[in-house]
Amino acid sequence: MKAVILAAGEGKRIRPLTYERPKVMLPIAGKPILEHLVLELKRAGITDFIFVVGYHDETIRDYFENGAAWDVEIQYVTQQSQLGTADALRKAENLVDDTFLMLNGDTIVNVADIKRVLTGEQLTLGVIKVSNAEEYGVVETDGEKILRIHEKMREPPSNLINAGVYLLDRNIFNALSKTAKSKRGEFELTDSLQLLIDEGTSIFWTMIEHWIDVSYPWDLLAANEQLIKQVTADNRAECEESVRIRGEVSIGKGTVVKSGSYIEGPVVIGENCKIGPNSYIRPNTAVGDNCHIGNAVELKGSIIMDDTKIPHLSYVGDSVVGCQCNLGAGTKIANLRFDNAHVMAKGLDTGRRKFGAIIGDGVRTGINASIDSGAIIGNNTLIGPGAFASGHIERYTRVF
Repeated sequence: MKAVILAAGEGKRIRPLTYERPKVMLPIAGKPILEHLVLELKRAGITDFIFVVGYHDETIRDYFENGAAWDVEIQYVTQQSQLGTADALRKAENLVDDTFLMLNGDTIVNVADIKRVLTGEQLTLGVIKVSNAEEYGVVETDGEKILRIHEKMREPPSNLINAGVYLLDRNIFNALSKTAKSKRGEFELTDSLQLLIDEGTSIFWTMIEHWIDVSYPWDLLAANEQLIKQVTADNRAECEESVRIRGEVSIGKGTVVKSGSYIEGPVVIGENCKIGPNSYIRPNTAVGDNCHIGNAVELKGSIIMDDTKIPHLSYVGDSVVGCQCNLGAGTKIANLRFDNAHVMAKGLDTGRRKFGAIIGDGVRTGINASIDSGAIIGNNTLIGPGAFASGHIERYTRVF
């Protein structure tokens, strides 16, 4: 069986982290979201993939190529304009067989749930129970069958939502051809499924138990906390004397860990990094490739993307730092309000009591810069020596 993965969208709510990459390529626990999904599908026995790509598709193509590194086969089709999920699936029509699996590339489900969908009826939709169903597409059921799929509603009829995992057959393409644009100006796959239901086709549902969805940039932290628990110890680094490594820590080849550093797992560190001397890397931290985490730097519960340098006397907690950033000596990121309430970001409740900042690619700070909890900092922003950055800061801003 083939799996069609929709990976063409940007993920605008994740900005600034998606200005230079699609949402599916954001790293969690040392791997892009899409790679986690591919690995779970492979565990379920699927090795034949069709990626529907579009926005910054070169990042996906360059990373996965033909899939040989994962012992799978990957074909690509391009959705030039992101006109919705129905339009995206239509691009793969000539590549799929009668029955196929389709998934949203920006969510992660595990092998057990994938197998549960695969063993369902010929048309099956994976659903999951959530407490905030009003933020998703809601599924109304009648016994084992789906009665209706609703778009976001203030008062949803159930707490079952569409998990973005579908077992489909070629009948879907006839419905796709009849699907009109939605109120959002897109061709929605859920509208196509509703057409099939209204015409008398039975679509069944099955419950998904493990589902990771990243809607906002701070959701990356919760996803990282969950997936990094699966890390097993694999230290390929060169470690100098008096380095202490505790718990499940994975460190890539070419990385050097200098004297006095303390790493407390679960932690993932990529290849060709320089860690220390005297660095303290605390649990639930993922550091990308070619990074420098230097003298007396403390990291905690954070994602640090490739080619970023945090070389001296800095603290980064519960934050996401993009690629090619450079934090000057003494940069500190606050991650807790004095009143212990949830941290707000972009006017939204993050649901997190501990949350630092989201820092886009290419951001640079001067010495002793301070960044407030809940700050969202756009790409290539400069934060001057001793400056205080807070709130939502657009790209290419100068903060002095």
